[in-house]
Amino acid sequence: MIEQHSATPIDPTDLPEVISSFLTAQVARDAETAVPLFVPDAVVTDEGHDFHGLDTIRDWLTNAAGEFTYTTEVTSASRIDDTHYDVIHHLEGDFPGGVANLHFRFNLHDGLIKTLTIEP
Repeated sequence: MIEQHSATPIDPTDLPEVISSFLTAQVARDAETAVPLFVPDAVVTDEGHDFHGLDTIRDWLTNAAGEFTYTTEVTSASRIDDTHYDVIHHLEGDFPGGVANLHFRFNLHDGLIKTLTIEP
């Protein structure tokens, strides 16, 4: 577990390109652009479920939250170290509760996403 108290706030425009590209593709629900940004054995954890490997991550990207309409805005970003970043998204929409702030916690390896954990 990465110590979050050691995080340094950064401007979201200063995130590594691989993270910025993923975030753009994820909002557009563009799995074909997003999937190559992950290492082959990557793991995404979302809503308590793990998605292992590129094919499963592609399915997750294609289907995640598809039944809801929402807006998302990056509200802050932090650098923990050279490979760990935390990006906070503010979501508003027709999902249960209607409003959420989610952490997208990235772990990079060789310039690609090794793990992504999405949690409140």
